[in-house]
Amino acid sequence: MTYCVGLLLNEGMVCLSDTRTNAGLDNIATYRKMFHFVDEGERVITIMTAGSLSVTQTTIARLREAVDDADATEATSIMKAPTLLKVASIIGETLAAVRLEVNEKLSAAQASASASMIMAGQRKGGAMRLFLIYPEGNFIEATEDTPFLQIGEHKYGKPILDRVVKPNTSLADAEKAVLLSMDSTLRSNLSVGMPLDLCIIERDACKVSRTRRIEPGDAAFRAMSEGWSKALRDGFLQITL
Repeated sequence: MTYCVGLLLNEGMVCLSDTRTNAGLDNIATYRKMFHFVDEGERVITIMTAGSLSVTQTTIARLREAVDDADATEATSIMKAPTLLKVASIIGETLAAVRLEVNEKLSAAQASASASMIMAGQRKGGAMRLFLIYPEGNFIEATEDTPFLQIGEHKYGKPILDRVVKPNTSLADAEKAVLLSMDSTLRSNLSVGMPLDLCIIERDACKVSRTRRIEPGDAAFRAMSEGWSKALRDGFLQITL
């Protein structure tokens, strides 16, 4: 399983993903689940993936192949699409097609595979947009009322986002919020694991402004986790019935 989260804020976008992939208790591996497509100053697209590795890797590979195609058009390449809505549509169509192909091959074994994605992006002169793309290829978009989207094991990390994330949340506070959201998930679900990949996309920069890989044993992440645990314990003890 996995956990990925994306935030859409006035100042920019924040994305965070784990890297654990497992096919049973004795088959755990690490695979990157965050991918960037960038034409600096013109367009930035970040995609995070959750679900079947065969589906997600094939989908990303086909998206890259379409971008590199000498005959790429606005209808086939996410780097040429005229709007981010069209980008989400291309990703959705590719994901749905790959899922059907994989499931056809798995049908003899009475098995199936599925995957979902989060896409964050901005093109020059356009607004920042954040989409959650479902296995069937349809999608929803983040709004002012719900400025974050999650895929994978999202239930453990959702409460803090519900309480603190608003469109006017600063990028610094947003980074803290997604990391605490991930920390809650790591503590409650062994199918989510480090390293973590974090990226910041500042408004109108049309590039990935900052990336950070957080490895197991990262001192800053551990200190934040311990501080959060202490704050929760202290808050709990202060509440009276």
